[in-house]
Amino acid sequence: MQDGMRKYYRFRASRHYGGIVTADAVGCCFLCAYCWNYKRNLCPGEYGSFYPPQQVVERLRAIGSKKGISLFRVSGAEPVLGERSFHHLLEVLRAGRFILETNGLILGHRPDLIDFLVQRDVSVRVSIKGWNPETFEKITGAHGEFFSLPILALARLEEAGIEAWPAVMGDLFGREGVEELARILREKGISGRIEVEYLERYPFVAENLKHRGWSG
Repeated sequence: MQDGMRKYYRFRASRHYGGIVTADAVGCCFLCAYCWNYKRNLCPGEYGSFYPPQQVVERLRAIGSKKGISLFRVSGAEPVLGERSFHHLLEVLRAGRFILETNGLILGHRPDLIDFLVQRDVSVRVSIKGWNPETFEKITGAHGEFFSLPILALARLEEAGIEAWPAVMGDLFGREGVEELARILREKGISGRIEVEYLERYPFVAENLKHRGWSG
């Protein structure tokens, strides 16, 4: 962040969610082994340019108008890195109907921020990076003690009446991992489905997974 601006390196339309306009950013609080944007998030200073939120909104809307798409997101990085990036995001949400893709770490640590989302036209997809502290640490490179924060974020989002759901990487979780996470979510009173996605096995992703001890 710099003077209310955040770094983005690309604006595009993509096929996800049946068609969505995407602002690709850099900067994350995790370095997940399977992240397709790993290199840019490892060295965010080397990529992208700083944009104020209004300019991001204009870029998103322009692509949406051209492509006939009215759904928007930020991808490639974590939209909520702290309070400053969160307030930048709140302004970007003015673009229109938004899907907030987040790892849930900061929203779990600062659940008061979720109150600002209540009146926004936003749904929240929380990517859960493990089914226990050990697998969380192995996937993200972060300390396992933070495993519970994304789950706390999901619980608070549901309590606030915001549409939200967990997403997991099926290749790593397997059936047992998904079932264990489902059990944990039930214990926390979190209802609904778990979205299961699958890896795009770029060569560098396979190498990162190998270094972290994931086989297959």
